Amino acid sequence: MPTVAPVDVDGFVVRAGFLKSSAYFASGEGDILLSGKGETRIRVHRSGLLAAEPLVDGSGLITSGDDGCIFRCADDGSSELVAERPRKWIDLIAAGPSGAVAFASGRVAWVHLEDGREKEFQHDRAVGGLAFAPKGTRLAVSRYDGASLWWAGTDGAPVEFTWKGAHLGISFSPDGKYLVTAMQENALHGWRLADRQDMRMSGYPAKVKSFSWSFKGRYLATSGANAAILWPYHGKTGPMGQSPLQLGTRSDVLVSSVACHPKEDVVAVGYQDGTILMCRFEDNAEVLLRRPGKGPVSTMDWDREGVRLVFGTEAGEAGIVSLQD
Repeated sequence: MPTVAPVDVDGFVVRAGFLKSSAYFASGEGDILLSGKGETRIRVHRSGLLAAEPLVDGSGLITSGDDGCIFRCADDGSSELVAERPRKWIDLIAAGPSGAVAFASGRVAWVHLEDGREKEFQHDRAVGGLAFAPKGTRLAVSRYDGASLWWAGTDGAPVEFTWKGAHLGISFSPDGKYLVTAMQENALHGWRLADRQDMRMSGYPAKVKSFSWSFKGRYLATSGANAAILWPYHGKTGPMGQSPLQLGTRSDVLVSSVACHPKEDVVAVGYQDGTILMCRFEDNAEVLLRRPGKGPVSTMDWDREGVRLVFGTEAGEAGIVSLQD
């Protein structure tokens, strides 16, 4: 049976995950708790922490705050300042596969490259989300009426993708063939990069605030409904003309967070009442990982082996679920 070890976190849990073997919990109050061989608490921002993103290799955590600073924190509790934009509210960050770090405020996005160079990218409207391609330093920026795709290491005009409306969170598929955004309305929009074919995924009763690709990239799991909605991406046309899987359906509670397992066709599904289920794609078999608690589940992530799941809620509850004794 799964066991839950509660973790004492103060405030809204912005992000939880793993740095190597240590679990981390980043709180909106500004604290970062590292739980591995004992517990270490660090505080790098002068006030609130707005966003946190693990480095691709799991060696550190990038954080940003309302102090305009971007820090890199290691699993040993050490930290270093990566970049600073005084008097800017930095609530959007992304970590690239080559050590690059992207961040944004207002209409401007920046990329801090591993060699210390910085590139600035101006947009006509406010930036809604940032994502690096799986390989290289290609940066996608979601914005009003579409998305822009930049080569972060060189000068040049972006490739533009257009669709009316405000585009917020953004993600590449693991194979780099698709780009998907969560919109201000209750929908997703996507493009097939090879030919810019539009893909519209609608019908949600609420905004999609969490999405997670399955370990082979065959499905995109999303929140925003009373079940986890998993769009298929293993055909030539992506989700177009195909029905999504609906896992962990509950009649009265919406899904607030999703996290696909790193090795199996399984997804952890967190709900607005704090419940967490584990659901299998093949037959929708369910395992209860956590009973209802305080506040919606705001973040979840698996360790690399898929035997531990960390979670946090908007009300400051957090813990580590172990699938093995």
